[in-house]
Amino acid sequence: MNDFVCKFCGAYVAATRHKTSGQNEADTVKVAHEIFYNDHKIKFNLHHAWEELRNDQKWCEVASTKIDGSGKKRNCDDGAKSESSQVTSNLGDQPTKRPPGVKAAKGASGKRSLADHEAVSEFQTMWSIKEKDLAVKEKLSRMGLLDSLISKKETLSECEEALKQKLITEMLSN
Repeated sequence: MNDFVCKFCGAYVAATRHKTSGQNEADTVKVAHEIFYNDHKIKFNLHHAWEELRNDQKWCEVASTKIDGSGKKRNCDDGAKSESSQVTSNLGDQPTKRPPGVKAAKGASGKRSLADHEAVSEFQTMWSIKEKDLAVKEKLSRMGLLDSLISKKETLSECEEALKQKLITEMLSN
């Protein structure tokens, strides 16, 4: 089935290339059936399958590659319009997006992208800055407490005196 639909897709692309003025979509499909019959000596009887598959990304890529002649695949949803994508847009049908293959889906789930690594690196940088900022704030609050203990006019209690000595020792050791 896939083989015949691929061959008919090629015949349709050839018919689209030879499209003349005043020829509509039905005429193009009719010419594609004739080309298929002339090339393969059998009648194409999977037209219903081709109608379902013609707007899928795979078939749009095949058509645009053959029209381009460049050998490079081009997605249907990029800015350039090939003849086959113009036909689908005239009909109001949009090409459907192909899901990723099994291997691609498995590979994507096991690996981190470059953006993830950059985000982690940026987070670690921000965290180290935040830790330094918190350490400076802690030191300033201790200095403020020590300043208030030193500037107190009345005598300090034992607890306050011990705290004052501890803070002085910490400040001098750093």
